[in-house]
Order: sequence, then structure tokens, then C-alpha cells
Amino acid sequence: MTLNPDPTLIANLYWITIVAVVVSSASGVLKAGFQQFDLFGVIIIAISVGLGGGSLRDILLDREVFWIRDQAFFIASLASAFVIFIGARLVRISPRLFLIPDAAGLAAFAIAGTLVALMQDIPWLVASFMGVMTGIAGGIFRDLLCNEPPVVFQSPLYATVSWVGSLLFIALLNMEWDITTAAITAGLGMFVSRLLAIHFNLGLPRFRFKS
Repeated sequence: MTLNPDPTLIANLYWITIVAVVVSSASGVLKAGFQQFDLFGVIIIAISVGLGGGSLRDILLDREVFWIRDQAFFIASLASAFVIFIGARLVRISPRLFLIPDAAGLAAFAIAGTLVALMQDIPWLVASFMGVMTGIAGGIFRDLLCNEPPVVFQSPLYATVSWVGSLLFIALLNMEWDITTAAITAGLGMFVSRLLAIHFNLGLPRFRFKS
């Protein structure tokens, strides 16, 4: 399926991406904070998480990188980093709190990535995987820069939730749901599913050699 880039669709994509950038950058700051990085290090992590997935998507789709075209996304990432950096000095924060904005960023970026791919006339299955890559790449960059194994490869139902949610989003659009309603439904589904997977430690079988 192909989505025509009408003004409503463009506006929806813009605000979904803003939300994704803000919450993903926040998760990066929270994770970096427990590594005792200085302000500059925290900002680099926040930018890598908030803008990394969308940048990879745009490079693969051979389109202008979204935050270079519109610096509002870069500013949103910086603002999120500063707010969390200062807020952490005022409020006690659990080491696992970053998982909540991380789940929100995963959902929002998956929707945004899928939308962009569909607007580029990408086949639906590839478009759904483009949503997955947009959702998980920033988290991978964050964990590698923090010198830790990427959460996506070890944490319960991370990329799986993103892919199922992206496919659900496409299915709802094919059923002629309003795009805003479809995005909210699929996005909330991913967010709640990810949190439930964390809480109940639900995951896919892990690779093991026969003993």
C-alpha cells in the first residue's frame, strides 16, 4: 500500500516523530546517567538515541535525514537531555526507569518509521521492518556507547513487539482506519506489550547448543 503525503498525514508524522525523539532522548540520558557521564557525554548519548534510528531509516530510503532538514527535532533532543539531566539532580530515579521512555520511544519510532516507508511506496513487509529498525537502532547505539550489550538482544520482547505493532498498524490502515486512530492503537499496543513483557519476563526462546 502507498500513503499519499497529504497535509494531515505530514502533520501526524511530524508530531509522532517529535514525541519519539523526546522520549528516546530521555531514555538515553537516564541510561547514561548511571555511567556517570558528564553533560557533554549525556548530550551525545541523547542525540544518538533520539536521532539515530530515524537517521538510519532515511539513509536506507535515500531521503534527506529528517533532523538535518528540520532542526526542530535536534532542538527537541537537546531540550529533553537538559531537562532530564537537571531533573535527575532533584528527584531520586530508579536505575530501571529508563525502560519506560525506552518503550514509548520504541512504539513512536516504529509507527513513524513505518509511515515514512509507506509514503516512499515501500512494500508493506519491508515497510514494517523499516519501522522495527527505526524503533530499535537508537537503543542499540545508546547501549554500545554505554559499553553494554544492547537491550534489544537480551531484554524481553523488544524488537518482536515493534514488528508486530508495525504490522498491526499497516493492517489497520488497510482496514481503512483513520491514520491517527490506527497510530494511537498500534502505538499503545506496543508500549503496553513491552511493559508487560518486562514485568512478566516474557521473551522468545534463546539460542542454545545441544549439550
